[in-house]
Amino acid sequence: MLGKNMLIAAAILGTFAMIGAGLVGMTFEGTKDRIAANEREFLLRSLNEMVPAEAYDNDIYNDTINVTSKQLLGSKEPLTIYRARLNNSPVAAIITAHAPDGYNGTIKLLVAVDLAGQIGGVRVLAHKETPGLGDGIEVERSPWINNFYGHSLNAPDKQGWRVKKDGGIFDQFTGATITPRAIVKAVYRALIFYYLNREALFAPADSIIEVPIPNKSGGNSRG
Repeated sequence: MLGKNMLIAAAILGTFAMIGAGLVGMTFEGTKDRIAANEREFLLRSLNEMVPAEAYDNDIYNDTINVTSKQLLGSKEPLTIYRARLNNSPVAAIITAHAPDGYNGTIKLLVAVDLAGQIGGVRVLAHKETPGLGDGIEVERSPWINNFYGHSLNAPDKQGWRVKKDGGIFDQFTGATITPRAIVKAVYRALIFYYLNREALFAPADSIIEVPIPNKSGGNSRG
């Protein structure tokens, strides 16, 4: 009798487990398209904050190239670069870059650079920085990230591409220097990548081999 009751209980539990798994699967299937649509909307909004929609006429979301540069873009995996064009002429490249040395891990960025090499904007895609300290990198929480606008590889000079605590021009957060330092370094390296690969970025290639940083560009590994 006891064995029979155990079998019945096990069967009931198994049935509930199957029903639960089915409900989870149905929920995922029902929401994944909405999640993907929200992610696309967020990305497009970020792209258009850095490169105004009226400045290009191509499908910026799908006109992309995958590039690989662990040294300059902070990831050994391919990263996406979005290309803005007007009348088939290049306008800007929006580079996905990683700052691997954030306080709580990698910070994922978008860095928009126009054809002349000037920054049109920087946005944070994802991070795990401390709320109330490092999360000031989000444009919704602080205007700090807008300080990169208009700068280029040589303006400021190499020394200027640091936080003020390290002798540069960019502010750090009170009680949180590591996070802004990591982003300043990542943006500077993204500019070096653009400088070295500008023409290739707008070609219909699948990937770009990592290019060593020449000494004259000032791109060493120090932050």
